[in-house]
Amino acid sequence: MLHYDQTIFALSSGALPAGVAIVRLSGRQAFEACRRLAGDLPIPRRASLRTIRSRNDLFIDQGLVITFPAPASFTGEDCVEFHLHGGRAVVAALLNELGTFPNFRLAEPGEFSRRAFENGQMDLIEVEGLSDLIAAETEMQRRLAVEQGFGKLSALYQSWAGRLLRARAFIEAELDFADEDDVPNSMSDTVWHDMQLLAQDIKAHLGAARTGEIIRDGLKVAIVGAPNAGKSSLMNALVNRDIAIVSAVAGTTRDIIHAEIDVDGFAVKLYDTAGLREASEDIEREGIRRALTTAAQADIVLILEDISNPQPVILPSALVGKQFRIGTKTDSDNGCLTGDYDLCISSANGTGISDLRQLLVSEIREQSLIASMRLPSRFRQTNYLVAAHRHVQFALDQLTNPIELRAEDLRIAHENLGRVTGQSNPEDLLDVIFSAFCIGK
Repeated sequence: MLHYDQTIFALSSGALPAGVAIVRLSGRQAFEACRRLAGDLPIPRRASLRTIRSRNDLFIDQGLVITFPAPASFTGEDCVEFHLHGGRAVVAALLNELGTFPNFRLAEPGEFSRRAFENGQMDLIEVEGLSDLIAAETEMQRRLAVEQGFGKLSALYQSWAGRLLRARAFIEAELDFADEDDVPNSMSDTVWHDMQLLAQDIKAHLGAARTGEIIRDGLKVAIVGAPNAGKSSLMNALVNRDIAIVSAVAGTTRDIIHAEIDVDGFAVKLYDTAGLREASEDIEREGIRRALTTAAQADIVLILEDISNPQPVILPSALVGKQFRIGTKTDSDNGCLTGDYDLCISSANGTGISDLRQLLVSEIREQSLIASMRLPSRFRQTNYLVAAHRHVQFALDQLTNPIELRAEDLRIAHENLGRVTGQSNPEDLLDVIFSAFCIGK
């Protein structure tokens, strides 16, 4: 249980040691602590060079101090930032001193963002976007996070919620004031056309959810084939470092080896798998089982085959990802027939590797057609959007139902849209979301 009457503090910058370290405070007594440690409060939102001392007048450091009076701060509370030299001992000295103040404590993971949410500074979509922005490793992940973290996606959902609210108001006006001359009986009929358009808008938006998932979580690419087909060599060539053991001994790879690369701004998750064959050893059989499971869950399956010693493999019929047959080891054989393979490569001399990268780019763009970056990217978001669409569509389809029941479906749809932005979410769900943040954010 979080106590918002307490003032919290934490290191909000990166791992130490560093050139600069930022210690953030938020709460009712943040300014008083600032006065005790650094003298008179500086002008709000203006960095001031101050000597920072303990209450026993022991020198801690000299650095910049910035104050943010409520409500114009990240959390909506009084906030202070100390910009210090980024040594571990320096930061520890300040944190230890802050811990001696009454009603002060270290922040829990995500607590600054949680307070911002509770104080109306951000909605849940913006909070999740901020989390994704911090974790973004590719350009497309950054762009997607920016759309969410700075309110553009929230504005779309709020506009939908406004349309639902207006529709419900028209229907309730007809129900409550049916005998009034200035409220025609057909008033509710005017809303159903807009609800039909809204259902189409939500459905089209949900159709792009897969794109959001690919951008945020990465495209999953499974590399499969018979033993010694060149799977580990290809993995090393794509990541440009020796991440997998390469050996002439068949069955070297037993478990799944995973790496992530940036391909044209998209995150691509590569999975090197055990060679597929009839195995008598328990450990190898388990590796093969995991390889088949990985292939079944991948977005793209690269089926490698040594062109000098082709060994076809049997894959599950239920593969959902697109499959490509890749001929390998062209450096040792000139007989790679492009008609037999989608692409021929040599991990040893680099032949075809750039073509394979381009193939991945093409598939990413085909599987993630991007008209706008205002996309749902989390299961939580799509789950509530699906429910909202279902109830709007149900209200439209059930023409014989009393108007009160159709209005109730619109109310439930409106409630589910509210859950997307966090206007109505259970406490335990919020705990899970904010606990995923780092301490200090």
